[in-house]
Amino acid sequence: MQSFSEDEFRELFPLSWLSQYGYCKRRCSLLALEQIWQENEYTAAGRMQHKRVHTGRTEQRGDTIYIFEMPVFSRGLGVNGFCDCVEAHLSPSGAAIPYGKGKYTFYPVEYKHGVVRDEEEYHLQLCAQAICLEERFGVEIPVGAIFFIDAHRRDEVLLSQELREQTWKTAKEISDMVESQKTIPAAYSAKCKKCSLREACQPRIRRSAQSYSEGLWEEAIKETE
Repeated sequence: MQSFSEDEFRELFPLSWLSQYGYCKRRCSLLALEQIWQENEYTAAGRMQHKRVHTGRTEQRGDTIYIFEMPVFSRGLGVNGFCDCVEAHLSPSGAAIPYGKGKYTFYPVEYKHGVVRDEEEYHLQLCAQAICLEERFGVEIPVGAIFFIDAHRRDEVLLSQELREQTWKTAKEISDMVESQKTIPAAYSAKCKKCSLREACQPRIRRSAQSYSEGLWEEAIKETE
């Protein structure tokens, strides 16, 4: 098992931050360090669509058990969270689980709203889920899938060595960010147009002006102390 920290008792961060960080490092730091979160039409739609998945139930169809909202964590990776759905397929090469008799292999499925998109951050989140399952059950998970709710389409994702290395790298960067407690500077891009944190982030403000404003705010706080 790979690990980037010797501290087994460090605080685990939410698995979903991997996706946030992959989308925008600044966005993740605002969420993680300043607890800033705002919804817009895109995040609200995603949250509502996920309600159907996040029920913590299991369903069995033939030799396959579907486990929804399965809690997972990885001490090595430093994350915890939930898998939207884990398909457990009966197989002699798998592992025993408390949800059924026999041994099972695992196929994690991450649900996303909107149109079909080939987004690396989705793959990072899915790969992290697979790593959590591998650590817990001592199995290998070569593939998973992203299910796009609106399109009713499933795209299979190969959990390659390259993707795994990028997942470990991203987790390490997030852990370092949390430890440093330094918010990442804004960098405007096309993604900013649909970001729910655009107003809080103010990505078009020049860094010099932002630093000046932050300095004034700090001085104002000192005067009230």
